[in-house]
Amino acid sequence: MLPIKNGRGTARSKKRKLRDSKLTRSMKRIRADMVMINEGQERIRAGQKEAREKFEEISKETAKLKEETNRISKQSAANQVRLDLMFQIVKARSENDAPKDAALTQILRALINGDAEPELKQAPRGEARTRLIINHACARTI
Repeated sequence: MLPIKNGRGTARSKKRKLRDSKLTRSMKRIRADMVMINEGQERIRAGQKEAREKFEEISKETAKLKEETNRISKQSAANQVRLDLMFQIVKARSENDAPKDAALTQILRALINGDAEPELKQAPRGEARTRLIINHACARTI
């Protein structure tokens, strides 16, 4: 058996137990807080991943739309070239200018069949540029 010590030892022991129990409760509370923080971080990571995936999807869709817009723009410009040619053919016919009519008709056929020269295949923007290219091509064929 252990000898009984004076009252001081038991008081220290009680203080130590009280301190240890406070420390244990504090550690449990901190661990619980850490679990909650980890869960919050996981939710944040999942949200960031989802946002990144949506952003990539939007970027791909934007690229597709940009490509489609460019294609439509080129097609519209090519249609404008054809319309300008047709208008000049009608004008040449109304002026009874058979050589110009024949040259423009030949250019239009080549353009429609895909046999046109590169500068006519490119979709120029603006009526003045179109007329310049057509007149240049017309001068070479006459």
